Amino acid sequence: MADEPSKENQDPTELATRVRDVLELMRPMIQEDDGDIEFLEVTDEGVVRIRFLGACVGCPSSSHTLHQGIERLLKERIEEVTGVEAEE
Repeated sequence: MADEPSKENQDPTELATRVRDVLELMRPMIQEDDGDIEFLEVTDEGVVRIRFLGACVGCPSSSHTLHQGIERLLKERIEEVTGVEAEE
């Protein structure tokens, strides 16, 4: 469609803002368990990098939260997102 900008022409700041907005939807559920997430970046390949904080660090459920919660929601809402990685 002519009205939609291609991925190459989109502002990376605008993409990061949209990612942050989606992460904010997840944050209250994560904070209920004394954890948190920090947005680090979106790579040129569309990989969102986050850091788990608080009780999420070392939690066995953090991998499930990452892939079945955060990654799934980001991919559903933002087509440019290709994956999510958690940094130590």
